[in-house]
Amino acid sequence: MPPDEDSEPSTSEHRPPANGAAERPPVQGALPGELDPRRPQHQRNRRSPKALTTVALGGQILAALLSFAVLMGSGLAWATYRNFSADIRRVNAIRSDTAAAKQNIDGSDQNILIVGNDDRDSATDAELAALGTTRDGGTYNTDTMMLLHVPADGSKATVISFPRDSYVAIPGHGMDKLNAAYPLGVRDGHGDKSRGAQLLVDTIENLTGLKLDHFVQVDLLGFYRISNAIGGVTVCLNGAMGPATYVGQTGDGYDSGYEPDGSFVRSYSGINLHKGLNVIQGSQALAFVRQRHGLPNGDLDRINRQHYFLSAVFRKVASAGTLVNPFKLQKLLSAITSSLTMDDSSSGHAGLDPLKLAQQMQNLQAGSVRFTTIPTSGFATEDVGSVVVVNTAAMRDFINALIGSPAVTALQKAVAANPATVTVRVVNDTSTNGIEVRTAAALQRLGFTTTIPQPTSAVLDKTTIQYPAGQESAAKALQAAVPGAAVQQTSSVTTLTLALGNNGVRVKTLTRTTPAPAGGSGASSGSSAPGGTTVTNAAQNTCID
Repeated sequence: MPPDEDSEPSTSEHRPPANGAAERPPVQGALPGELDPRRPQHQRNRRSPKALTTVALGGQILAALLSFAVLMGSGLAWATYRNFSADIRRVNAIRSDTAAAKQNIDGSDQNILIVGNDDRDSATDAELAALGTTRDGGTYNTDTMMLLHVPADGSKATVISFPRDSYVAIPGHGMDKLNAAYPLGVRDGHGDKSRGAQLLVDTIENLTGLKLDHFVQVDLLGFYRISNAIGGVTVCLNGAMGPATYVGQTGDGYDSGYEPDGSFVRSYSGINLHKGLNVIQGSQALAFVRQRHGLPNGDLDRINRQHYFLSAVFRKVASAGTLVNPFKLQKLLSAITSSLTMDDSSSGHAGLDPLKLAQQMQNLQAGSVRFTTIPTSGFATEDVGSVVVVNTAAMRDFINALIGSPAVTALQKAVAANPATVTVRVVNDTSTNGIEVRTAAALQRLGFTTTIPQPTSAVLDKTTIQYPAGQESAAKALQAAVPGAAVQQTSSVTTLTLALGNNGVRVKTLTRTTPAPAGGSGASSGSSAPGGTTVTNAAQNTCID
């Protein structure tokens, strides 16, 4: 664990574990890096054991941008703004000739792509030593990709996460994992990072149909520096998380696993936190948002961690204690600029102006910042390895819900129908046999009529209510019976359908009644959104796996 860089609280507050849970001791020789043997062909050389992957660095910069909006709104940052803006590195990331740019379906709303990768160009030798890594061994794979959508009036903001292993079409390169787009572009440009940014922007635009207005990138040390600058944040864990205590120990809570060559890794991220409240910063903050081993849904659960941590950071920076401390303010702005790259002004494009963004968002409250993930349909194996299947059929409804559409408005205004007048088609898209029969019986007890089609091999990540246009009232009645289910209007069904997914969201009368929200806690704290996603907001404060 690196030494503290200031007089703020220690990286982890070692309170006694809650409920008598044992706190795991650190393991000597734990690997701080995360190995990725199934990277695209041009990146498949094995990483140094001390390599660190920047899973949530882009997310931390998102928190910093939101925080900067609060700071500028308070007027306290004005004295340092000129230096802050001048020190930001710039890259030619946004082209004006893309199809999404020409359509611009959300008008004057702002869409900012925020990415994090293992670029160590800005790291000092002391910082690399503190993290136990080296200057080489990093990659340009963008393991964090988030889209910040800000409506023109600045009244709310939505953060959309893109799983790094999403299987998508990359222009000029065919189907591949989404995090391969940036390094493929850098390779095409013979080392030109702007080409990497442009190819990633094009890929996201093609996937979502949205015009991206700006690009923000943060390198390895950004997360470390910023989390230290604000003195850490408090997180609450449902159970202890740490390294294995003996060779071969794996499972929930243990950051361990086996490599393809059969070697056992006791810890990938270096996390070592106890059950209950932890105050984290520096290396443990980085580990908290990097961990995916020992979590039930791997990278998808890691995204939940990122959302949770960003919410905590936003609340911390928006608090009066942070805003009125000039020392903390200066450190925060310095940490941001030292690791940040933004799009420049080129080809008629106006680069991102942090001040204008801050002015647009200065009235934002924590409850108005929502976090969600693109719709997915489970996992598959392709020639590039294990991938996350993107539910492209649900993407249009997902984006329509984001920017506002007649379909979303119609559902909101609809009055729930009497269940006795509603027929529901119950589809088992889970890995559990027989769940559709029990679900249908539970719906019948609530008054619904049900049908069960022949089973298929499809697997859905999240339980989804699917309905054709005109059946909004029936969908709303079913939504009340299945709290936590995503709701999607689609032409792919001709009748109201409940597609059961692997996230455990079921009819409220079944034994498992509480959905697992995007924040990852057992409490029902999220609201549903089209496309198999769950929405949380920055005001929510619960425990997480």
